[in-house]
This record gives sequence, structure tokens and C-alpha cells, in this order.
Amino acid sequence: MSLEAIEKVTQAENEARERRAAAEAEAKRIVADAEKEGQALLQRQRSAGAEAGRELLRQAEERAAAAAGETAQAAEAEAAKLRQAAEERLESAAEFIVGRVVSN
Repeated sequence: MSLEAIEKVTQAENEARERRAAAEAEAKRIVADAEKEGQALLQRQRSAGAEAGRELLRQAEERAAAAAGETAQAAEAEAAKLRQAAEERLESAAEFIVGRVVSN
């Protein structure tokens, strides 16, 4: 084989090694970029999930507070009715007790 042919083969082998090294470096960069993007997406999804959880909790707390307020109002109304009924019966109860004490 002539010297020129050997130099061409050597040059072709060197170029092939360089292209292979460049391709491997590009592949590593692509993998690293994909991992970085995947981690960023995962973090965004976690943040969005946490925010959605906080929003659901806030809504549940609002509903619970509204329900508690309604229950408190209903209880207060019932207590007012019972007080009113007791006040209305107080005089007749007192008369009944006085009548029982006097008759004995």
C-alpha cells in the first residue's frame, strides 16, 4: 500500500473517531438536557399539585366555616325559641307552684 493511501486511511480513521466522539458528546448532551427538562417538569407538576391541594383545602375550610356558621345560627334560633317558650311558661309555672303550696 502506498504512503498516500495509508495517510488517507489514517486520516479517514481519525475523522471517524472525531465524528464518533462528537456524536457521543452530542448524545450525552441530549440525555443531560432531557433529564434536566424532565426534572424541571416534575418540579412544576409537584408545585402545581401542591398549589391545587392548598386550593382544595382552602375551599373545604370555607365550606366548613359556612356550615359551622349555619349550624350556629340554627342553634341560636332554637335556643331563642326555647327561651321564649320557657318565659311564656314561667308565669303559669309559678302560679301552679303557688297554688300547690297554698292548697297544701
